[in-house]
Amino acid sequence: MIRRYAILYFFILTIPLFLGITVWQSVRYRELDRNVRRLEAIQENWLESNRNLVAGIAVLSSSARIEQVAVNDLRLPRIRPEDVLQIQISSLDSGGQRN
Repeated sequence: MIRRYAILYFFILTIPLFLGITVWQSVRYRELDRNVRRLEAIQENWLESNRNLVAGIAVLSSSARIEQVAVNDLRLPRIRPEDVLQIQISSLDSGGQRN
């Protein structure tokens, strides 16, 4: 008889505890899910900003724009291709021979 009451008391105490833990887990899950969504939105904003910056760098570093800035803004003279001198440096191998 005492054993029967012990099992009954055990269930009476553990069922509300189980339900409380379940509620706590669902609240915690919603909170974490909300944080994940917020962080994903922030990440998407950073990615969009990064794409815009990369596009801006591509525009600003184009050779046509650099030439325009050099000629118009800095008043640098244009150089003819035949005035350009190219120097090639070759490396020496371990035996002192040129590659």
